[in-house]
Amino acid sequence: MTAHKTLLLCSCDKTQSFDPEALRKAAAAEQVIAVDQLCGHDMKMAAEHLGGDADVLIACGQQAALFERLGEDVQAEIGHSAPLGTIDIRDRAGWGSASANPKRQHAKQAALVAAAQLPAPIAPAKTIRSSGVCCIVGPTEQAVRMAELVQDELGVTCIVNDAGPIQLPSAAYDVARGRLTSAYGALGNFRMEFAQLQTLNPAGRGALGYGEVQATASSECDVFIDLRGGAPAFPSHQKRNGYFWADPAKTGELERIALTARERVGEFEKTVYFRLEESLCAHSRANKTGCTRCLDVCPTEAIFSFGDHVQIDSDICAGCGSCAAVCPTSAITMNESPFEALTKAVDVMAGVYREHTEESPRLVLHTLDAGGEAMAHLARYGDGLADDLIPMGLEHIDRIGHAEILAALGAGYAEVLLLADNETDRQAVAAEVELAQAMVSGAHHSPSRIRVVATDELSAEGDNAGRVSEPVLLVGGRRDITRVTVSAMADGVEAPIPLPQGAPYGAIEIDSDKCTLCLACVSLCPTGALGDHPDRPEVQFTENACVQCGVCDSTCPETAINLKPQLDLSKGALSARALHGEEPFECIKCGKPFGVASTINRIVEKLENQHWMYKNANNVQLIKMCDDCRVKSQFHGENAPLAGGERPRVRTRDDYLDS
Repeated sequence: MTAHKTLLLCSCDKTQSFDPEALRKAAAAEQVIAVDQLCGHDMKMAAEHLGGDADVLIACGQQAALFERLGEDVQAEIGHSAPLGTIDIRDRAGWGSASANPKRQHAKQAALVAAAQLPAPIAPAKTIRSSGVCCIVGPTEQAVRMAELVQDELGVTCIVNDAGPIQLPSAAYDVARGRLTSAYGALGNFRMEFAQLQTLNPAGRGALGYGEVQATASSECDVFIDLRGGAPAFPSHQKRNGYFWADPAKTGELERIALTARERVGEFEKTVYFRLEESLCAHSRANKTGCTRCLDVCPTEAIFSFGDHVQIDSDICAGCGSCAAVCPTSAITMNESPFEALTKAVDVMAGVYREHTEESPRLVLHTLDAGGEAMAHLARYGDGLADDLIPMGLEHIDRIGHAEILAALGAGYAEVLLLADNETDRQAVAAEVELAQAMVSGAHHSPSRIRVVATDELSAEGDNAGRVSEPVLLVGGRRDITRVTVSAMADGVEAPIPLPQGAPYGAIEIDSDKCTLCLACVSLCPTGALGDHPDRPEVQFTENACVQCGVCDSTCPETAINLKPQLDLSKGALSARALHGEEPFECIKCGKPFGVASTINRIVEKLENQHWMYKNANNVQLIKMCDDCRVKSQFHGENAPLAGGERPRVRTRDDYLDS
């Protein structure tokens, strides 16, 4: 049974307009109520509906926390509060420039509300336990000072890296001296290695000293505070739970860290951001390295090689999604923002906007935190977003790959913009944007419809504003939707579209002069793009299945394989075609086909009269025989090397009696 829903709209003191009926339909609500100041003198309206039986959706993002507290007050007062949801349609749509088209703004508001009604993906969580064991590494003065700040909540060990004096020993924490050589792990499970470790000797009078030197030592802790002042122990250290890095010379830095570090005791829920399907991974086969795309882009080094596939440390993974964006086989997918959910959301928003305006919108992808704040500031103090620009927020912008961009174009967006928070974000999406641009420009030969932008570019119309783009049916996985979208854009383009190096689409070229048709590449291809012929020596290739992992290239003993990144939109790319093949060699004894004719002839040419074993013509003939005939010839032929002498007559009882 579907729950009833009430939509509460607020003009924010008459600073924005909306179409109540269009928003009611988009929200699938039974009733819609519009007021001018829902967080002020009209708050009683919100309280009244929160005390009812229908679900409540409030179209205000700025005061979401206020309405949540109001719901708690209603719950405490009457013992019941209606389910509450909030959505921002003001900063992202309602507040625009004075010249904004109200029809477009209202359509954009309806699109945002409609997308918010889609079911949110549920990501599993795991429990992380921290006992508060803390390791502080750094200069003596700063390490001891930090220990004094956190010793009441954490069990502290200081590993100092200088010869600074310690004035008075303390039983509240331990002190040792050594050099950190490596560290691994995250909150609740750090593992650290030290060199030249010496523990402090607190006994005796006078200056404190250190004990005997240990060449190497290891330790484990739950919280790691790094005060060395140099390079952090981990890449993208801000995303490493339980790790605190600081410049000890910076004023107030120790106190700032201490406030947070002291809270890292107890049980914590950590989202498991990803799902890994090991059987789909094309990382390696038979110790031959193939695809390393996820390993190359992971900012936290949470991904590591594990035989024929990769593994991901869920404790370290920060959920940026860059691995899923580049994975060519969808072996890695994101639980919080799966491709299917993103595709559905952009499709719904484009459809609703097009329904109300008969125009194509543009899409801007941004981060929820910094990107959302930048848009709110632009809306309040600037001209706001362009009236045809629909925003979509994600936790991390590097979650976006070429498939997500092309899915948006396939949904009918005239242009796709990516709002980068910083240079790191720009670099993270650069390769995928380049790949998507290569596909679009190769198919359509039109001005770029994909851009990475800054906040000040969001108010202006782009080159593609007002363009009408027909949507395609977005069904299938990442590669399916990519192919369908680019095919729809390809006006008469028949030749394969060249792509940048490293693209997960392409062909394989075989040097027929080198290839011996050993079929090693076929046996190790992880996606089945390479196959063989059932009746003759032949390598067959299905281009649509090739992810350019390179396993075939690294496997080929003759270095006869070359990868060619491209996107072939023809129907021929969907079925197997012969890359290289030859007639089989027929056994000179029985006529049974075996081996490859060129290979047998090459072996005969190299060995006949060139090797002492093959100066005898009969031995050369063995090479031209199948396995069965070769064995028979070696046992029964004239001068056969394995032939035995004449079998002795069987002795009987009479033979023994006569002797």
